[in-house]
Amino acid sequence: MNKETFIEEITKLGIDYNEDILIKLDNYKLFLQEYNTHTNLTTIVNDDDIYLKHFYDSLTIVKGIDIKKAQTLLDVGTGAGFPGMVLKIFYPHLEVTLLDSNNKKIKFLEELAKKLQISVNLVNERVENFAKSNLNKFDIVATRAVSNLRILTELCVPLIKVDGYFIALKGNIDENLEGAKETIEIKKYAVSKKISFNLYADEGIRNIIVITKKYNSILEELRPYDKILKKPLKKACK
Repeated sequence: MNKETFIEEITKLGIDYNEDILIKLDNYKLFLQEYNTHTNLTTIVNDDDIYLKHFYDSLTIVKGIDIKKAQTLLDVGTGAGFPGMVLKIFYPHLEVTLLDSNNKKIKFLEELAKKLQISVNLVNERVENFAKSNLNKFDIVATRAVSNLRILTELCVPLIKVDGYFIALKGNIDENLEGAKETIEIKKYAVSKKISFNLYADEGIRNIIVITKKYNSILEELRPYDKILKKPLKKACK
């Protein structure tokens, strides 16, 4: 996907852009490529692939929600800033928090934010620790191709506000979703949307899962990560 095709495709998604946004994306791409020569951030470094598999793919979140109505967004496991940094570029009204446990990636994002003159909150921490002091805080919590959906659901949904959205952007999802169903039911969460589509030029299946909640999460309900990982929630036998 070259830059011209990228512009055509985001227009189809109803996404507005201007010259400043396009310049920021170009600078983002160039800095990512340069930084990646000495620090391993991503295996996707070709110009066209960056536009498709990093920039465009991040923006497909708009298929699931009206992001213009949100005020706060947390990107869990942001890596090199996808989707959170891309969303901040296109939706500057968002207060974006980029969370990653890898300090090298947070250092990259610090330098990138300065280079692009963008204000984001950067947090070098594991999500299970971050959640303890940030329950029910965000309009949107997003993850992109990170971990198992059952685990993500238990880790991330406590961070969204009531009627907020936890959004997982993933590849093949059916088995993931089936494995998460019991956790979703026990926690009284709800899958409000499941959207599947082919990425541009048949570059693979993408899925957007949107999960919501109707009750505030409480600290006492949070389980240690090792239990979340090894002991899936199960309904009590009658």
